[in-house]
Amino acid sequence: MPARHNHDDERDLWDAYATSVTREIGAPVMNWTQYAGHGPGVELLGSPGTVLEIGCGTGRTLAYLAERGVKGTGVDMSPVMVDAVRERWGDRVSFHCAEVLDFLRDHGERYDAVYSIFGAVWFTDPAKLLPLVLNALKPGGSLVFSHPPAIPGAYGPQGMYKGGFAGRARFTYRYSYTPGRWESILLRSGFSKAEVRILDAPEPDHIGTLIGQAVTG
Repeated sequence: MPARHNHDDERDLWDAYATSVTREIGAPVMNWTQYAGHGPGVELLGSPGTVLEIGCGTGRTLAYLAERGVKGTGVDMSPVMVDAVRERWGDRVSFHCAEVLDFLRDHGERYDAVYSIFGAVWFTDPAKLLPLVLNALKPGGSLVFSHPPAIPGAYGPQGMYKGGFAGRARFTYRYSYTPGRWESILLRSGFSKAEVRILDAPEPDHIGTLIGQAVTG
């Protein structure tokens, strides 16, 4: 089991990340992979009227969806990030600053789709997260997520220091599993269908992208 670490320390970690990426947020975009212009697009979400992005980061995907008439909500635990995206996209998207488990427990709204692009699904214990996501979805709703695939042989929670290996210990955990294991976790959490695959990178021998989709009954 991962060691307990408090939300203040983790928030500091993500504030540092936010400071590095919010200087120039960029234009709205829908990109599930770490490679610009590579991979599937909005079709993975189907045709939702409402969406929730957990770990919304720069908000660029929510802005992209809002341009297409989708009502979007984003949650991120970094106040630095949320302040920046509210200033940039707050006229079209609702942003909340909260830890994702707290947000899902405390907000009763339900969505057609919940998604995570290198976001909260990668950084939150699925045993705690997925039942709350399921409760946040309307009947027939979908969860879609992407992040890098697991390093072979390194599965489950993976500790990650940020800011180097000297000085104050700032760390978080990533949760990495094989596609088959992810499918089992999703089904066991109550989703009726699940499909998880690894999309190859555009260049041979480069890191691919794990993409997961699950739907409620």
